[in-house]
Amino acid sequence: MEEPRTAGAAAAVVPSETVGAVGAADAVSTAGDGRGKGALGPLALVVAGGLSVQFGAAVAVMLMPRAGALGVVSLRLALAAVVMLVVCRPSVRGYSRSDWVTVLTFGAVLAAMNCTFYQAADRIPLGAAVTLEVLGPLALSVIVSRKLINVLWAVLALAGVVLLNGGTFDRLDPVGTVFGLTAGVMWAGYIIFSARTGRRFPQADGLALAMVFGAVLALPLGIMESGSKLLVPSTLGLGLAVAVMSSVLPYTLELLALRRLPASTFAVLMSLEPAIAAAAGFLLLHQALSFTDSLAIAFVIVASMGAVRTQIGRRPAGGTPRPRSRAWRPGRK
Repeated sequence: MEEPRTAGAAAAVVPSETVGAVGAADAVSTAGDGRGKGALGPLALVVAGGLSVQFGAAVAVMLMPRAGALGVVSLRLALAAVVMLVVCRPSVRGYSRSDWVTVLTFGAVLAAMNCTFYQAADRIPLGAAVTLEVLGPLALSVIVSRKLINVLWAVLALAGVVLLNGGTFDRLDPVGTVFGLTAGVMWAGYIIFSARTGRRFPQADGLALAMVFGAVLALPLGIMESGSKLLVPSTLGLGLAVAVMSSVLPYTLELLALRRLPASTFAVLMSLEPAIAAAAGFLLLHQALSFTDSLAIAFVIVASMGAVRTQIGRRPAGGTPRPRSRAWRPGRK
């Protein structure tokens, strides 16, 4: 997932304790609004957001020969941060030291998630990279769950990853595989700290501030790798396209959709992102998938959907959902 994923990813699988952090809080409170008449509109917005995220990732891969993986990350974070600052105009007053530690940690995790994901996408097919990344949120879901069924979903996902690697774990570039799995760990951390940030900062202010800090961390790495290449007008233009497609546009679309869409429906749709990424890789990058690859991705998608449905079906003691503060679901890749 890259910068929220900014990926999401988003997110694909989230434990019920962190659903609000990825934008489902508003959906939980209005779960009935997305059902029945008018439900197609929010669904279309979420699907459009997923398409924007993953095709933006494909454009980022196309940009890597010009700017390098770290250069693309720095461009995306920096340009997306500028857009978010202009749109959100976050206040920097009235926050405690603990608040700032939380948002800065969020920004650091966000930067690490983007760097590792793009390093993976530079070495292995986009669909495979997103599939590996999804394992992070899935593992987090299993860890916080007390249900045996979630262990079964995890086993299914692991079977998909083994199948993706041809059963030997040497068919994919090993360094790219490690980066993809690391991106998954960062995505799980992103979910946790986005939840904490969402409770401490109103609207998307925390995301905007975290993105600025993430850009500050990533820019030196991008400059070291690509230097003045980052200032080429065509490279800047493509970098802006990646920032808009992978961050600004999906965030806006999903924010609108989540006002009427049930949390379970939203999360299941996010579980389809490996398939969308595979399609984007095929159409834009000519990364064809074998039948085995497609079956492996399908295993992970089914496992993600199952874990999401199980987790969102949980209720705290008393049988009613806990109220949550205003939160968001930032984009990812």
